[in-house]
Amino acid sequence: MSRRRVTVLLFEDFEALDVFGPVELFSHVPGWTVEYAGPDAEPVATSQGTAVLTTRRWQELTAGTDILLVPGGMGTRVLAEDADFLRMLRGVAEEAHLLASVCTGSALLAAAGLLEGREATSNKRAFAWASAFGDRVRWRRRARWTRDGRIWTSSGVAAGMDMAAALIRAEEGDETARELLRAVELEVQNDPTRNPFAG
Repeated sequence: MSRRRVTVLLFEDFEALDVFGPVELFSHVPGWTVEYAGPDAEPVATSQGTAVLTTRRWQELTAGTDILLVPGGMGTRVLAEDADFLRMLRGVAEEAHLLASVCTGSALLAAAGLLEGREATSNKRAFAWASAFGDRVRWRRRARWTRDGRIWTSSGVAAGMDMAAALIRAEEGDETARELLRAVELEVQNDPTRNPFAG
């Protein structure tokens, strides 16, 4: 059993399922823990209006971050142009062991310069906006999720659960992934190139 810590980067108007879909799976992996980091000590609101308590502040994150999860949501539209946020994200993410994004979270990674020369995908309804960031990102419109080295990106919202299952499988093995999917009664898409929502 490995000891892993998933740090979820929260911001105002993040998409709830982008976070809690993957977190539901991560929380079932023996030895894995989840923490939530926000801009300050106040609760952070989802796009759906639910307030989420944070356990750390962005400023408290260090280069020792293990797995960093960046969700999407309407809040990404503001943060993609926020130089201070992007500087913080770049500093933490560059040293993380694994970096994962869901939906338009990949736009934040691209805006921070973290996807240069790498494959990535994003929400299909927001694909034109997200893929406008970055100079040398190899955007994959048809992908359900992508993995390029230590960086994982997924398509929109529910696709984050497919990506999370694949990430767990890669880190902990097939049996662990199968068992947790049985526990939550979830059937995931195992083929990262199969996306019926890609148009």
